[in-house]
Amino acid sequence: MSEFEPTEQTETAVPELITTKREETADSTPLIVMPDAPVQETATNRQRSLIFVAASISIVIDQITKGIVESTLPLYQMYAPIPAIQEFFRITHVPNTGMAFGLFSGGSLFFTGVAILVGLAIIYYNFTLPRGQLLLRVALGLQLGGAMGNLIDRFRIGHVTDFLDFGPWPVFNIADLSIVTGAVILGWLVLQETRVEMRQKKTDRPAEIIDKQQAGPSDEWSTP
Repeated sequence: MSEFEPTEQTETAVPELITTKREETADSTPLIVMPDAPVQETATNRQRSLIFVAASISIVIDQITKGIVESTLPLYQMYAPIPAIQEFFRITHVPNTGMAFGLFSGGSLFFTGVAILVGLAIIYYNFTLPRGQLLLRVALGLQLGGAMGNLIDRFRIGHVTDFLDFGPWPVFNIADLSIVTGAVILGWLVLQETRVEMRQKKTDRPAEIIDKQQAGPSDEWSTP
């Protein structure tokens, strides 16, 4: 009977091993973990403040240049800093009660409300952006600064001061230039994002074709 004793020990040891393993598995982390949805990292305060830095720089330059024009050049007067190119560029002091570049004049109160709403929308959107997006924040900051620069004029003197006169173009100011620059950057970012998506679709398309070829005929055509 001695030759069967090891067999009995083995049979009694196996259930204990299985029981211990089950207990460890029940108490530990599940063996199969379902992947969570991708979580966007929250932007830091330093990144969020970038929009306000860009806006502040735009506002300061805009207000300084407007102050110089208002204090040195009467309304509707023209000054050519470079006489050789005065047909192309000159300083012309013009009041503007409309929007950027003198469009839709006469709606000062309406555009004041629009500027406030746009500013609040940009600030809110800045706090919803994920980590990074630095160039986008700069673009939004330039637009915020431009909107606030012209808004300051409306509260200060009842109209916007325009003075940059480039030939046939409408007279504008630094705030208008800041808004347009921000819009150009936004357009470029959208174009880049579109190119990346199109490139990704072209990369994924061959893989889809190969998967369909490997899958064979569909169920409705396959024989039972």
